[in-house]
Amino acid sequence: MGFTEHSYRHKNLVSKIASNVLERLGYSEREVELAAIAGYLHDIGNVISRYNHGQTGAMLAYDILKDLGMDPGEIATVISAIGNHEEQYGESVNNVSAALILADKSDVHRSRVRNPDVSTFDIHDRVNYGAVHSFLKVDTEERKITLELEIDQSITTVMEYFEIFLSRMVMCRRAAEFLDASFGLVINDAKLL
Repeated sequence: MGFTEHSYRHKNLVSKIASNVLERLGYSEREVELAAIAGYLHDIGNVISRYNHGQTGAMLAYDILKDLGMDPGEIATVISAIGNHEEQYGESVNNVSAALILADKSDVHRSRVRNPDVSTFDIHDRVNYGAVHSFLKVDTEERKITLELEIDQSITTVMEYFEIFLSRMVMCRRAAEFLDASFGLVINDAKLL
């Protein structure tokens, strides 16, 4: 695809993070499970095209979940989360979608870079490769969700991070607010949000 990694590592991690967000914030066991399902399936639309893959993926997931006999209301929850996880056209429409957005947008890490030639890195490669640690922390008592990043500034700058991730961080803030929580961002131990 020429983009960052969107395979088993990413989908498993997003599934785990999305379910963890809802579990830590005290949502029902079933919503936690639906977040895990949405996280696992959220990028399935990439088999058709990277562009509009959220909406394409929602249609693909609908058929899969229907064939598996899932409740129609739960199908709607999962596919609306999948269809709304991209910043170009998505927004939090339910708890599952908010958790999915937070999980997906927090996965910035060097292991996602597929380009083996450092000399040809574009800004997306540099920023992801420069992210040597990322963790989405959920403070249950404070209802605060914080993305903690460690960026190797010999590879990329914090400014470059914001250049490509600002809209994603705004989306994360809104997703946290949807869950009646606040959103924070810490980069290299400096609190930025």
